[in-house]
Amino acid sequence: MPLIHTHLQKLPTSLATFLQPSNNNLNTHSPSMTSSRNQVSTMLKQGFISDYFLSPPQPQPQPQLDPTGPTTPTRSTTPSPTLFEMMAEEQTRDIRPSTELHTRIGNERVEDRVARVLSGAPFRNPGEWGLGFGDVKLTCRARDGFSVVMDVHREVLVGRSKFFREKLGRRSGAHHSVEICECDDVEVYLETLVLMYCDDLKKKLVGQSVGKILGLLKVCDALKFDDGISSCLEYLEAVPWSEEEEERVISNLNELHLHNTNEVLQRLPLEPSTSSKIDNIFSKLVTGVVHAKDEKARKEMKTLISRLLKEDNTSGSDHSYSHSKLDVSKETLYTICHKCLTSLVLCLSEATSHDENRGIMSGIGRVADNLEWVVDILIEKQISEQFVQLWSEQNELAILHSKVPVMYRHKISRITAQLCIAIGRGNILVPKETRCGLLSTWLEALYDDFGWMKRDSRTVHRRLIEEGLSQIILTLPLSHQEAFLMGWFSRFLEKGDDCPNIQRAFEIWWRRAFVRQPVTEPQLQITLCDYPT
Repeated sequence: MPLIHTHLQKLPTSLATFLQPSNNNLNTHSPSMTSSRNQVSTMLKQGFISDYFLSPPQPQPQPQLDPTGPTTPTRSTTPSPTLFEMMAEEQTRDIRPSTELHTRIGNERVEDRVARVLSGAPFRNPGEWGLGFGDVKLTCRARDGFSVVMDVHREVLVGRSKFFREKLGRRSGAHHSVEICECDDVEVYLETLVLMYCDDLKKKLVGQSVGKILGLLKVCDALKFDDGISSCLEYLEAVPWSEEEEERVISNLNELHLHNTNEVLQRLPLEPSTSSKIDNIFSKLVTGVVHAKDEKARKEMKTLISRLLKEDNTSGSDHSYSHSKLDVSKETLYTICHKCLTSLVLCLSEATSHDENRGIMSGIGRVADNLEWVVDILIEKQISEQFVQLWSEQNELAILHSKVPVMYRHKISRITAQLCIAIGRGNILVPKETRCGLLSTWLEALYDDFGWMKRDSRTVHRRLIEEGLSQIILTLPLSHQEAFLMGWFSRFLEKGDDCPNIQRAFEIWWRRAFVRQPVTEPQLQITLCDYPT
């Protein structure tokens, strides 16, 4: 039975370095010497070093000699170590055992893994596999010096690997010696050699991780082991990947430049996606959400689609392939908005032309919720200016809104509140005519529905609505501020807590209108001065 030797190459021990004192004459009056003296004095006071002259040794008691006995020599006393020396010795004593233990454990793990691979290797037990003794002494040496020596069979290596065929095919003689240096992972090289002895490679690979298969694929490519390459690729095509593993698969395949990777790459986009494709898919998704029968599923899919659209598609520096930054077109989103508005008008019309029908009434809230969701996407993508103008022109919808019971219609006013918050934060920039039109059309409806809106505390934030409404009013000309805020004053006295509290905006308007002095345009003064030539 051939012997397999495993060697560990130890690092050379470090030698101590001694500083010899110099015999050159020193200038004791130089500034640098004065600074050095001060530093030495500080270290003496703190106990890091000792001074013979400052702390002379205490006189040792003289031994009493026995005149009749032999004279015993006095043993010289060792000076006490300084605080610095004791700290250094303690730190060295703490670090050395942990470092040696860590190195020993690391080496033991490598040896254990290698021993596990070699325990079932056919070349390790040639008698059980019907093989003779190996005629090639193969050494795999890692970069840290760890090495494995084994006796393998030339016939197997040459028959399965083009690399070994090129190296050993033309050599004569009964025995050969081959050494593979600077292996990234000795264990993976040994597992690849074991695969060369197997007839059913797929069965041997079952249960391996994607990372291990990628390591085997890299070694198989280096050794030109075609059967191993094919088996690894077939395994990768069939096994599930995580997103992190997908990154590694793409990185490794791009690095190896293999020719038979089509089956594996079919999981991934082979060509860049187009905007028309994502628009088509998005339209189908939104249509499905709008007409969903299950309310819980509709809310979950709304959240999912919003999250996917908000994800940052820019590629990171550590990614192996770039993500194409595609987006849903503005036209597609506004087409969906118009459809939602049309559906909302139809629902309100049916609700006002018939007696109270719970089915029709509940449809109003569903359509309003869908429109609010699309508007949120528009705001997130900073393309909502056109919708503010569109919403401010919905006079017919506002009239129908006032004829429907508040418990069914109040979700429509959430769209108005949503726009006021975004405009108040400066996320939407529209002309003052559009801002005035928005408040003129929908502010009274917002006041009427606010009591019901604030009850839905999970989706409506009262303070945000009040702050946004205050800010949008204060962006208007002073005359418009007066009109809207005086109207609010009367409404707040009537409804109290069921009306938005924007008294902070009222205070600011009051100071602007009656306390502060009028703003005068500064006169531009230009002074000419001639410079001497």
